Amino acid sequence: MKTCATASTLALLLAALLVTPLAAPRAYAADSKATAAEATAMVKKGVAAIKAAGKDHDKLYTEITAKDAKWVDRDLYLVVYGLDGSVKAHGANAKLVGNNLMDMLDIDGKPYIKERIELAKSKGSFWQDYKFTNPTTKKIEPKSMYCEKVDDTVACAGIYK
Repeated sequence: MKTCATASTLALLLAALLVTPLAAPRAYAADSKATAAEATAMVKKGVAAIKAAGKDHDKLYTEITAKDAKWVDRDLYLVVYGLDGSVKAHGANAKLVGNNLMDMLDIDGKPYIKERIELAKSKGSFWQDYKFTNPTTKKIEPKSMYCEKVDDTVACAGIYK
């Protein structure tokens, strides 16, 4: 009788171990860094949402800034800038919304927002390298940001290297 119960328990444990990786991939992914493909996909989703919102972007920008799960994933988040360098929405730091960051420099003195706006105007979509504080590690790290110009804004999401 005891052997039967032990065999049943072992069978249940084995079944649980086999199913667990399939049932909880996000728990494992939460410790990993975002990929370039994920950053690109988030920006494309953001661009589509901006276009769908028409002229009324306030609700969308509030959603992005509120760290809605659609716009924040681990160290990946969406940021939307006006072409004047003003922050319209920021998935990692709500305090930046409404501020003009055109003169912001990274730790190496690179005017990365100014460069980002210029690249948006000249290329439309691009990758940009600079250094920024990773919201998950709280450390300044090399970052690559993918951006796309949409109307009079630039939607961006980046990966930490």
